[in-house]
Amino acid sequence: MNRENCSVENIYRLEGRVPLKNAVPFGLQHVLAMFVANISPIIIVAGACGLSDDMTAMLIQCAMLIAGLGTIVQLFPLWRIGAGLPIVMGISFTFVSVFCYIGPVYGYGAITGAIIIGGIIEGVLGLLAKYWIRIFSPIVSASVVTAIGFSLLSVGANSFGGGAGAEDFGSLQNWALGTFTLLCCIGFNVFAKEKLKPLAVLFGLAVGYIAAIFMGMVDFSAIKDAGIISLPEILPFKPEFNMGAIVSVALIFLVSAAENMGDASALANAGLGREATDKEISGAIACDGFVSAISGLFGCLPITTFAQNVGLVAMTKVVNKFTILMGAIIMVLAGLFPVFGAVLATLPDAVLGGCTIMMFGSIVVSGIQMIGKCGYSQRNVTIVALSLSTGIGFTQVRELFNGFPQIIQNVFAENCVAIVFIVAIVLNLVLPKDDKKENA
Repeated sequence: MNRENCSVENIYRLEGRVPLKNAVPFGLQHVLAMFVANISPIIIVAGACGLSDDMTAMLIQCAMLIAGLGTIVQLFPLWRIGAGLPIVMGISFTFVSVFCYIGPVYGYGAITGAIIIGGIIEGVLGLLAKYWIRIFSPIVSASVVTAIGFSLLSVGANSFGGGAGAEDFGSLQNWALGTFTLLCCIGFNVFAKEKLKPLAVLFGLAVGYIAAIFMGMVDFSAIKDAGIISLPEILPFKPEFNMGAIVSVALIFLVSAAENMGDASALANAGLGREATDKEISGAIACDGFVSAISGLFGCLPITTFAQNVGLVAMTKVVNKFTILMGAIIMVLAGLFPVFGAVLATLPDAVLGGCTIMMFGSIVVSGIQMIGKCGYSQRNVTIVALSLSTGIGFTQVRELFNGFPQIIQNVFAENCVAIVFIVAIVLNLVLPKDDKKENA
């Protein structure tokens, strides 16, 4: 490929080739931004289901492999499956609460069976999106994107403090490391040359990691126990098709589809300066569903678009598909070579929090910008205000849902995006349309 077509300037273009020496660092930056969040749902669900350490390690390995393959399909669609956008996929947090309920009651086999069926349902809905996508007006997408950003702020804050549940959570040591990492990101973004500014997060992660080593906060024991190469096992758990589990998980897949739409809209808006097309959203949802079904065959959890990486795109404006492909290849290698993933797993939470707290804020800003583009008519203000206030407010008081069946609690009690999505959809359907004067 000639020099004109292979340029570092292509990092700001969707298509085009970027030199490997530039593409690999930008791709690695995306992997580091999502790595801990990608394996955390596996660790939580495996612990709730009482899986062995060996089985948990195998699922973590599968999580990296599936995330990498899902990202590749999103970048370079297979038929109508995939968006063709710089979307990074990862294991979804949205399903954690329902799996922690299903696993101990019905067994892990019921989880895998529900994932396979639920994934197929979402995939088919994605392919048929042109028949129902019109009910999701831009103001609904804007509300969902804003809710996604707000819902992630606590995730960034937990990482900043050292990781939820950590014995030293909120310690001065974690505060110092998180603050140092954040200042490194900001400083690099201010003082680096223009073409290097998008690497601010990678710089912060690298410098923060080195600082953590000197502070004695990096545990290298996992590297010693990691194997060199290992292939994932197909059907490590026998799928069981329990109707109650399938219905519960299928409902969550609908919520995941809404998050997927919001992430795709935010990414196109913040990275490409345009709205996501119906074809792109349809392909993104189809990929989300069908690859999740494949993930279930490996015993792994569903995947979805990662808002962390949407925030990274919003902050850096790096949208090149070849560059993101390098990150996807790194994820696949981490899945095939356990030692590779073990090294990435030693990254302290406080370092990650120092970088992600600003990235998640970028998603909130992207949502607000989308609301601004929709206009501040009385109708739009009502939809945004009521959906966000109920979604964020109700999930801060989980006890509000105590009177509802367990399935309702699993879907809504800790998922503000699900509530925002439903309230925004209902209001968008029932509120009268603004007259032409108000729209103007």
